[in-house]
Amino acid sequence: MTEVTTTGADLPRLRELNSLSIVRALRDHPPSTVTELSRRTGLSRPAVDVIAQGLVTDGWASVLEPGASSAVGRPARRYQFRAGAGHVLGIDVGVHKILALLADLDGAIVHSVRHAVDAQAGPEARLAELDEVVDACLTEAGKTPTDIWAVTVAVTGAVDSAGRTTFFTPLPGWKGVDLTAHLATHFSCPTVIENDCKLAALGEQWKGAATDADDIVYLLAGLRTGAGLIIDGVLRRGFGGAAGEIGALKHVRWLDAPQHLQNCPGVPETVSPDDAAAWVFNAARDGHKAARTAVNRYVKDLAVGAAALVLTLDPQVVVFGGGFSRSADLMLDPLRRELERLCLRMPEVRASTLGADSVALGALKLSLNEVDQRLFGGSLSAPVAPRR
Repeated sequence: MTEVTTTGADLPRLRELNSLSIVRALRDHPPSTVTELSRRTGLSRPAVDVIAQGLVTDGWASVLEPGASSAVGRPARRYQFRAGAGHVLGIDVGVHKILALLADLDGAIVHSVRHAVDAQAGPEARLAELDEVVDACLTEAGKTPTDIWAVTVAVTGAVDSAGRTTFFTPLPGWKGVDLTAHLATHFSCPTVIENDCKLAALGEQWKGAATDADDIVYLLAGLRTGAGLIIDGVLRRGFGGAAGEIGALKHVRWLDAPQHLQNCPGVPETVSPDDAAAWVFNAARDGHKAARTAVNRYVKDLAVGAAALVLTLDPQVVVFGGGFSRSADLMLDPLRRELERLCLRMPEVRASTLGADSVALGALKLSLNEVDQRLFGGSLSAPVAPRR
């Protein structure tokens, strides 16, 4: 970015744009000298020096004073983006748990709180638990709602433009919940409600098994089956938020696939339906014939929907995630074989490396994206003034 001659009326805007260019140059880089920032932005060294000092005063940057050096002359001071100027929340409201992650503007996790929740809990009880988790996360980290610049909440089921799960959700009574309005009573910053499978895909691209890929199909494999799609590096929601909901088509067999595990012959009566899959996976490792058959049948059904998505989108990577990914040692190879049989071009198939945290991490990343869009959308305005 180069300096240009401008009128007095344009000077404040030019200063702001130049400040933005310095903030961009500080983000995702190690602490930098004025000379390095000048080279990175195209601004003159004297201009960078003045702007950097102003960013320190305003709380956007901090100074690393030079240490002892044997070099001749005074070592140059370095500036770094002040990631603690603001914080974001990523929250996973699941069937069995609520997990909140608090991070600074670099995405470094500052604190996390996880509470178990009854799968049959109604909306009021689940929202009350959500409030407890959020309050605990902020309080234990020494933060208040005014310190938060963006919040993203993951829920099960397709999410429409109003943030509601109007199509389907396994959370009892959740279709009528206006989570956006509920969060507005706590936060003045932007809030986003998004589907958990989509956010898990984003989490895997950010910090998980697909950091090198721009075209990803994420498979949520568990007692519920779903998919999240990233194409050309962009998380895809579709027109109404239902992209990836291929399991709604009964012929795909995703709805009934977990029953192969739950109804496996030999599962003890003392094992609950929710725990039957874990028993089957362990038995399959021990060579239990019926258990191995149940696992293979489950994988065949999972592969039908996965193959439809692969044939439609031609992804680089298919990420096998969800609760069943803990047993990827049993299922990855059979899944690869089925996809090789069904697909024209075989993508890489990888197991999730984030496990149960992928959804909340994806929510955190979406919150960071929201902040970046506001921060670098043309002004240094923020939901709250940076604290020094």
